Amino acid sequence: MKKVSIGTIAERLKVSKTLVSLVLNDKGDQFGISKKTQEAVRKLAEQLDYQPSRMARGLRTGRSKIIGLIVADIANPFYSRIARSIENIAERSGYHLMVCSSDEIPERELQLIRLLKDSQGADGIILSTTQDSAAPLLPLRKAGYPLVLIDRDLPKMDKGCVLVDNRKGAYDAVSLLMKSGQRRTAMLTIGPSHLSSINERLEGYKDALKKFSVKFDKNLVKEIAFERIRDEVYQAMHELLSPAVDAQAIFTANNHLAVAAMEAVRRMGKRIPDDVALVSFDDVDLFRLSDPPVTAIAQPMQDIGEKAMELLLEMIEKPKNKAENKRIVLPTTLVLRESSLKKK
Repeated sequence: MKKVSIGTIAERLKVSKTLVSLVLNDKGDQFGISKKTQEAVRKLAEQLDYQPSRMARGLRTGRSKIIGLIVADIANPFYSRIARSIENIAERSGYHLMVCSSDEIPERELQLIRLLKDSQGADGIILSTTQDSAAPLLPLRKAGYPLVLIDRDLPKMDKGCVLVDNRKGAYDAVSLLMKSGQRRTAMLTIGPSHLSSINERLEGYKDALKKFSVKFDKNLVKEIAFERIRDEVYQAMHELLSPAVDAQAIFTANNHLAVAAMEAVRRMGKRIPDDVALVSFDDVDLFRLSDPPVTAIAQPMQDIGEKAMELLLEMIEKPKNKAENKRIVLPTTLVLRESSLKKK
């Protein structure tokens, strides 16, 4: 079915397209259009189920009412929960949310930014960046384009962002294991290695070792490639649980690594926490239901989404407030479950 346009209504009523546009934009009285004509325009528009063009409306108002969200992987429960929170506020504020996954590919991320900003005319973007430098994003900030970073920041772009205290969360997780006597605690981290959130979690791991006077052992830290998580975690767990390394506990930098580690332990014929304890950064619903339930560092996903959307709306609607200079860091919570309770 052919889309009904302003021209269709104008042709039916034998009036100009300008007149129809003025009426449908509530400017009929302002330009002296009779009540009878205004009523006829609105009635026919309703009968024909006229839907105004979002692009045309954006040209008139200067806003598309579209918000973009770019994350590494929307299938990750962490990002999907944040997206849901953002969408709730966006809808209440009259905005539509478009969600994209970068798959941790910097070039794809930049393509998505161009798509949202230039092709879709997004009024602003919320971004969990995979860039290793602020250089590609600084022109947006300097031009005043509304951009909020979540989960990760960058040197020279450590403002206009909503983050969590990754270092303290990782410290809490590893300290829990240290206190229970599991001094040989390994860490599964993930690439790209430049990601600020992952580096902060590694620093938190090291902080806990130092607190308990445990020497850092590079053999206990395994970096896993984002695109090969399952296979590389299986190989890493074989090495970490071998007699030569003899890791007592595993701290994973995110929930995907934790799930892969649980699968690897099961495939190896071992059990958590009897053979190896496990704590994950990120708490997802699966961890409550797994056997055993997984101890995890919970991030305030709803708060991250809400704060990010509120900050972006402030950038869009109140640019004089300089919201791009705000830096919001939220606390994490240690959720204690059975996976960390290794029998001595």
